[in-house]
Amino acid sequence: MSTTIFPIKYKGDFINGRFVPVSKGDGEFKDISPADLSDLVMTVPFKNDHIDEACVAAKKAYMGWAMLSVDERRGYLMRLKELFDSHAEQMAQVISRDTGKPTWEALTEAKALGAKIDITLNQSLNLVAEERIPNALPQVEGVIRYRSRGVMAVVGPFNFPAHLPNGHIIPALIAGNTVVFKPSEQTPAVGQFMAEIYEKAQFPPGVFNLVQGAGAAGGRLVANEHVDGILFTGSYEVGLKIKQETLNHYWKILALEMGGKNATVVWDDADMDKAIYESLVGSYMTAGQRCSCTSRIILHPKIADEFTERFYQAAKKLSIGHWTENTFMGPLINEAAVEKYIRFQEIANRENCESLMRGKALDLKHKGYYVTPSIHLVNKFDPNSVYQKSEIFGPNVAIYQSDNFDEAMNIVNSSGYGLVMALFSKNKELYEQALLKARVGLLNWNRTTNGSSSRLPFGGMGKSGNDRPSAHFAIQYCTVPVASLEDATPFDPTKILPGMNLDMK
Repeated sequence: MSTTIFPIKYKGDFINGRFVPVSKGDGEFKDISPADLSDLVMTVPFKNDHIDEACVAAKKAYMGWAMLSVDERRGYLMRLKELFDSHAEQMAQVISRDTGKPTWEALTEAKALGAKIDITLNQSLNLVAEERIPNALPQVEGVIRYRSRGVMAVVGPFNFPAHLPNGHIIPALIAGNTVVFKPSEQTPAVGQFMAEIYEKAQFPPGVFNLVQGAGAAGGRLVANEHVDGILFTGSYEVGLKIKQETLNHYWKILALEMGGKNATVVWDDADMDKAIYESLVGSYMTAGQRCSCTSRIILHPKIADEFTERFYQAAKKLSIGHWTENTFMGPLINEAAVEKYIRFQEIANRENCESLMRGKALDLKHKGYYVTPSIHLVNKFDPNSVYQKSEIFGPNVAIYQSDNFDEAMNIVNSSGYGLVMALFSKNKELYEQALLKARVGLLNWNRTTNGSSSRLPFGGMGKSGNDRPSAHFAIQYCTVPVASLEDATPFDPTKILPGMNLDMK
């Protein structure tokens, strides 16, 4: 299959409506495709002062943008949607080169960008509609309005480098906030391409800004005095660091979505074909690099042997390769991710888990960070096991057995994370038990853990988030409610409070 590669040229940071190249910077990093180490996507110099300049630009642009009507801001976003839609194939290719995702998966992500605008404008905005309360006090009308917060710093992840930041940026903008976006240093080309589309959409200068940088740049951005809110998707460790770095900035809203150690429970009455297929997708899509991926499967003993054997045989046949080959699985994001993945194979074995399918690095035609899927059988549940409670962010799944649903729920809740759980069973009573007992923000019935709807909230409990769900609910953390009492009645001197003596001449 021949694919025409669109050239990507470094343009600089996007500040105050234009690209500002870095000539004498504080350093640089190379954006090398994880799918082909000979593919240097671009070299990115960075300048820390640009972060401050972008925040100042966003602050200056804020009031003018906030004072526009929702319909006026809607016009800009609809133009942006048209551009997202018309550039979807190019965006997909940049995503594939930056992440290694197969074309089909990257195209799904690219097409979600315009769809997010539709859903936000047509549905999510309803969550922050003005509400009037007759007689909030006697003869006084009450009004609830939602106003924008100010400058929102959006810190993006590598696994969905366009879709996940977009899920923060669109609601922030329609609500009247301005944005400074820092993409992951693993996926700077996607960030730059997003900025190019914003440039074409001709937003007012300073409304959307992009700054590139390594990890320290994110710290500088979130701590900037002009930033009023931080919208983050990524690992628990980085989310915790953001929380620590802004501890004294108590006025800043933090929306932290921070990964998972998600479990699927397959009971003895489950539709086996569906449970196996959905669990394969849940465990291995995006090479396991989704916060919502399935990393633990808890099986009822009656179906455990059949499920495990069929799951194993199917996992062995999953195609792995370069994004142009449209395989099921691409590579891990970098060498450190491969090393971590291999290290956890050893940790699992050391902690008495049986290796049914060993994960190893692959040497393919395109030299990249490819690995095989892996499966470990957990002989004994141990809540203190490093392997059983750590997020690996690779294509590994641990398989447990239990015929006690309460014990299964205990396993689900044991990792400290609380993002997604899936239950495969025809028994609705079990599902209702899980809704009560599973400490998760998303619970799917006869549907795998990954793949979510922008029409629903997305967020987790425990180490998975801080009770600021994204997706449909993102508009809520992008606004602050303002309560008003509106009194149209004339002054009534007969209602002066006791002890007051006003001269009403």
